[in-house]
Formats: sequence, structure tokens, C-alpha cells
Amino acid sequence: MTQKQTYLLAVLSAFLMWLAWPPIPFTAPLLLIGLVPLFIALQAICKDGQPETSKRIFRTAGLTFLLWNTASIYWVYNAIVAYNDPITAFLVSLIPFGLGALLMTTAFWLYFRLAQLSSRRIAYLGLICFYIGMEYLHQSWDLAFPWMTLGNGFASMHQLVQWYEYTGVYGGSLWILLSNIMAFEAFKAYKAYKGYPGYRLGIFWLILIIIPMAISLSRYFSYEEKSMPVNVVTVQPNIDPYKKLGDLPVAEQMRILTHLSDSVAQPNTEYFLWPETAVAQYSEEETIRDSREYATMRAFISKYKNGNLITGIETLNKYNDQRTISAKKDYESGIYYDNYNAAIQVENSSNVQFYHKSKLVPGVEQMPFPTALAFLAPIFSELGGSVGGYGWQEEPGVFFSQNGVGVDPVICYESIWGDWVRRSVKDGAQFIGVITNDAWWGNTSGKEQHLLYAKLRAIENRRWVVRSANTGISAFIDQRGDITKRSKWWVATALKADINLNSDITFYTKNGDIIAVLASFIGIVMIFIIPVQDYRRKRALKPKQA
Repeated sequence: MTQKQTYLLAVLSAFLMWLAWPPIPFTAPLLLIGLVPLFIALQAICKDGQPETSKRIFRTAGLTFLLWNTASIYWVYNAIVAYNDPITAFLVSLIPFGLGALLMTTAFWLYFRLAQLSSRRIAYLGLICFYIGMEYLHQSWDLAFPWMTLGNGFASMHQLVQWYEYTGVYGGSLWILLSNIMAFEAFKAYKAYKGYPGYRLGIFWLILIIIPMAISLSRYFSYEEKSMPVNVVTVQPNIDPYKKLGDLPVAEQMRILTHLSDSVAQPNTEYFLWPETAVAQYSEEETIRDSREYATMRAFISKYKNGNLITGIETLNKYNDQRTISAKKDYESGIYYDNYNAAIQVENSSNVQFYHKSKLVPGVEQMPFPTALAFLAPIFSELGGSVGGYGWQEEPGVFFSQNGVGVDPVICYESIWGDWVRRSVKDGAQFIGVITNDAWWGNTSGKEQHLLYAKLRAIENRRWVVRSANTGISAFIDQRGDITKRSKWWVATALKADINLNSDITFYTKNGDIIAVLASFIGIVMIFIIPVQDYRRKRALKPKQA
């Protein structure tokens, strides 16, 4: 097979994976075979036995994953070009486009190296563990961007992965990888044998596909929510994010928010959700009760006896010394301070609760590896970031009302972290409130993907998700992952619904990403096996001294 043919197969895999990815509807099952052309290409490269086989493997796999990642998250460029010239925006965009692709490619390259030194089954086990381990790394380090985790791909057909309540999205990654491996082996057997031996692996592959789908569909149609209703209003003010700070007075923004809230609320409404940074005014947390914005929020919520308002807000904490790693110094006053992308809960009492966004966008909201990468600060400052960036908190938070209802406040980007969300649910959250501002990406598939991923959080924890997005898409998602109501993009509106609270804990909520942790551990062990086995092979081939 020529190099051109192997590259064409790599492109075909990239196309199938993109076609299967949200928000394209009804195509998600293509993920179960999307990597087969790439496997065929890699096998052909290995059989050729030409020089630089290792480099060809890396380039071919890299082509698949770079094209697939870039085509699926192209909208990242939209957010960056708004503040930078096109060339700078393109160069910065290469980081999210290429970094995830590099990790995926490395997993396949390690699989190739292991296959040279071990049996086929061990190599496949290594591939699964390497790939999921790389996904877990991309969820855990300072450059985290777990948007393209394979298991997220079924967000558009959530009916097929109801068992995420046991496994989380990494169960989906495992299923997709196993399916592609089995499909590839079935393809090879079909070409090599005639009759039953050629079809046997194909039958096993169909079983691997059909049984999880059947279990999921059975769970989907039989699942019943317990009746624990609470009336919730979610608000979409549709305020241009580029005009929020300065161009449109804060008082006018809050008038829009309160008017939309009142337009659909009823006397028994218990929760109002306003979007990320809806209160576009920095407020010092210790003196929040003295602010004009707090007075407006209290006046609004006083009309609803059991009402609670959860809204995005930007806040400050001041210190006499550098109390946190993220604290910055005001050189005029000598005071240190942290600023936060935060959520606040206001109720009909003097009690105020804060949550600080903790999964921060690398570069824009937080400089990754701030000490080592301090020299990049001038570039990221153009995106609104800094070396210190926003402050954060180490543990997830739960807002509790006077009636004892627990809500998980999730700010924007955090909604793609299954493990972060489930920890709040484990700590007592009875529904999940996502507040976000997706206008940065424009009218692209990014906003749709962000909405659909929230369905997976609903399934994992069996909790309603209420989503308030500044310009859209705001929505209600039930415990099965169905979107029961949604807004249109770039429309000022408010939605209301009676949702059911839930206090039951799923297996995933209790145990977290055990598949990813186990795979990462095995993957690390297998990485060390490669040089050991390579050394033994070279030693065995070395001529013995006379």
C-alpha cells in the first residue's frame, strides 16, 4: 500500500469520526467503526517494512486526529479572533487543535511500539489503556481540555448510553475502542477466511454492539423519576458579551434580568438562574451586602417567599499578604487580591453563598504552569488573562437553600468534567445548575456541543440539569438526558419548568472515573514494559562472544 493510500485511509477515519461527533444527529454509532480505516493503514505500514516505520505510524495517526479535532472544535478560533488579529488567533488556536491530537497520536504510537514487542492481545490492551490514560491526563493537568473525550461522542444519542450512570464517559471511550478493535479484527478475518471462520468475529462484534445498546434502551424506557417537584426559572438575557463591561450600564442589565424573570415566574417559584457574569460588576465578597447590585437582587427575590437566586458574578477577595498562589498585588496600595469568575446564591435572608469557578480555561482565565510559563504572559494578556489569572477553589461546592435543597453551581466550561460535577452531587446536590456565556464562539456548533454534553451529566448522576446561557442555548434536561425545553440562539427569553429533585446516588456518583484511573495505571506499567522488552530483544539478537 502506498503512502498516499495510507494517508487517504487516515483522512477517511477523520471524516467518519467528525461525521459521528455532536451536534450532527443520529450518526454517533459511526464512532464504533470510525477508527477502522486508520487501523488498516497502520497495519499496511507495518507490513511494508520500509525505513522510518515508526515515524510513518506517528504521521499517519497524527493526520487522523489533527483533522478530526480541528474539524470538531474549529469554533475555538472564533473566540480568539475577537480580540486578536487572524494570524495570532490561528497560531493560538493550534494549541487546542493540536494538543489533544498529539496525546491521541502518542497513544497509537505507543500501541505500535508495544505490538512490536508483545502479543496482539497485550498490544490491544495497551492501546485501550494508553488512549484512555491520555484522555484522563487531558482532564487532569494544567492544559486540560477534555472536550474530545471519546465517550462524549454519544451526547447526541444519549438513549444508547444510559449505563453512563455506572461508568461515566470513560465507559463510552472503552466501548468505542473495543468496538473498533473488534471490527478491524473481523475485517481481517473476513478477508483471510471463507465461511464461518470469516464471519465469527463479525458475530462477536455485533454482540459487543447490540448488548450495551439493548441494556441502555431498556433502562431509558423503564426509568421513572421520583416525584419531588420544584419550580425553576432560567433566564437568557441575550446581552452582547462584548458590551457587558462598560457599554451597557449594570443597572440596565439587571433590569433586563429581573423583568425576564418576573415575566414567567409564579408565586411558588423556588429557583431563578441567571447566566455566567450576569452581574457585570466586580464586588468584594466581604462587603457584598453593601453593594447596589446585592440590594437589587434582594428586592427582586423578596417577591417570592421561598425564592433563591443563583447568578454569575465577578468578585474580589483582598489580603494583606499573598495568601494564595493566584493572588495578585496592587502596587499602588500594596494590597493583594484574588478576582473570581463566581456564582452567588441570594435568598430571603442575610445568608449569601459563593462558589468560585475552578476549572478555568487555560491561557484565558488561568496561565497553565504559571511559574514555568511566565514568559508567555504578554500573549495571554491579550486574551484577558494573566500569569495569575482568576482565583479558584480546590473542592466543588453545593448551594443549600433554607428549605434544605442542594444545587450544584456549575460555571460554563466546568460542565464537561463529569468527575467534578459528580463530587458536588455526592455532597448533596439534588439538581445541577449550569450558568454559561457561550456567545464567545458565535453561532457555531460549539454552543450545541456544550448543551449536549450536559445531557451526560444528567445521566451520570440522575439529576435534572437547568442551563442558563447568556445568549443561548438555555434548557431543561431531565434525569434521562432528554431536553424537555430549550431556547433559541440570540433571543432574550426566560423558561420555567417543574423539575424533580433527586437524592439517590448512582454508582458513578459514588465511585467516579474508576475506568480511567485503572486504565492510566495499567498504561503507565505498559509504557515501562516497552524499553525493558526492547532491551531484552536486542540482547537476544546480539551475537555471543566466542
